[in-house]
Amino acid sequence: MTYVVNENCIKCKYTDCVEVCPVDCFYEGENMLVIHPDECIDCGVCEPECPVGAIVPDTKGQDVSSLIELNRKFAQAWPNITRRKDAPADADKFKDEKGKLEKYFSEKPGSGD
Repeated sequence: MTYVVNENCIKCKYTDCVEVCPVDCFYEGENMLVIHPDECIDCGVCEPECPVGAIVPDTKGQDVSSLIELNRKFAQAWPNITRRKDAPADADKFKDEKGKLEKYFSEKPGSGD
């Protein structure tokens, strides 16, 4: 089992989860975070820290295999993030929006630490 980040993170990018991760397995894209599934130790401390429910175990949800692959692919391309940052100023505006993967996902890397 591993934890993955889903589309709820897109355009919100709260980083409370990063601060509690004991193995620094989060990676930052332009408008979301991902978890490297091969680095995650399945401790689960990140899941309750996310205010938008963007972190889920790989056993939850219908299309988890595509989430695992999305997280793996971009964890290998984006910079590692190990410290909490301020969320985007308009994060609350997007937190309940559905269909964000198709509308807003960006493959561009974030700034990392």
